Amino acid sequence: YQLGYYTQRLLDNDFIQSMSKKGNCHDNAPIESFFHIYKMECLSGFPPYKDIKSLREASLNYVSWYNNHRISLKTKGMSPIEYREHTLAA
Repeated sequence: YQLGYYTQRLLDNDFIQSMSKKGNCHDNAPIESFFHIYKMECLSGFPPYKDIKSLREASLNYVSWYNNHRISLKTKGMSPIEYREHTLAA
């Protein structure tokens, strides 16, 4: 994460690099959890995508579905967007 070409590539693509102190894995836990679910629900069991365009389209569709329709017990049976709105209204 500290290699010059890597950090420059992030900057060139308008990404903000998030780094915590050594030994703090909790910063990455939410995204690691999401990517595990993504791989299990979106990519598992499908044949390899024929090109990057079809993979990108499938990924965008999945993320939209995940945010707007996928419910979870962790979010009291609400989608992530519903849960966020519920939490902000409180």
